[in-house]
Amino acid sequence: MKIKCVLVDDEPLALKVLQNYFVNFHDFEVIGTFNNALEALDFINNNVVDTVFLDINMPMMTGFELISLIENKTKVVITTAFREFAAESYDLEVLDYLVKPIPLPRFIKCINKITTEFNLKNNIKIESVRIDSHIFIKVDKKMVKINIDEILFIEGMKEYIKVITVDKTYITHKSLTSLSEELPLDRFIRIHKSYTIAIDKVKFIEGNRIQIHSYTIPIGRNYSKDVKSRILE
Repeated sequence: MKIKCVLVDDEPLALKVLQNYFVNFHDFEVIGTFNNALEALDFINNNVVDTVFLDINMPMMTGFELISLIENKTKVVITTAFREFAAESYDLEVLDYLVKPIPLPRFIKCINKITTEFNLKNNIKIESVRIDSHIFIKVDKKMVKINIDEILFIEGMKEYIKVITVDKTYITHKSLTSLSEELPLDRFIRIHKSYTIAIDKVKFIEGNRIQIHSYTIPIGRNYSKDVKSRILE
């Protein structure tokens, strides 16, 4: 039994990228692609669709408006170039939120999440795509392996970032946004323009500050609502 997906985006290149990715995952089948939200809605409501990959900014109807009109319990994955809609998407219980351009490792994490949901819903065993439990960053001309489980938080410092682990700090020439996208969305969260943290490492929240081990980290004003709802849920 294949996982049936529909792709909805008014940008042909964005649709092509997703279609090329799906070629590598034989447990998935793309049964429809649409650049028109109204046509997509009619198809979704009249066919068996397991997951919809959906852009937000489209003519005639936004992705969020389309979600509100889906009649069944089809899972939705948001695909967008805009990060600021993440909090609103969680209120609509979307399965995942992918920011364009979507890196393949991040797409694989999403595929695993969809597979898990499908497995639970249908009570069948489906082999998920295996992904690494580590990342590599360049430190002093060497590619250093860091286990994701050991990361406490990441701090942005203009052209560099610091990756703070349980027992060591690494500095690399990379953007906070770029590295954050390599990490599992369900385990890490951006809490400030300069900080991404590991959710399971949080000791407590006090006001607009988070404690992780011996570190006190500020929560940005624009991130506060989303951060607190996700960590305290």
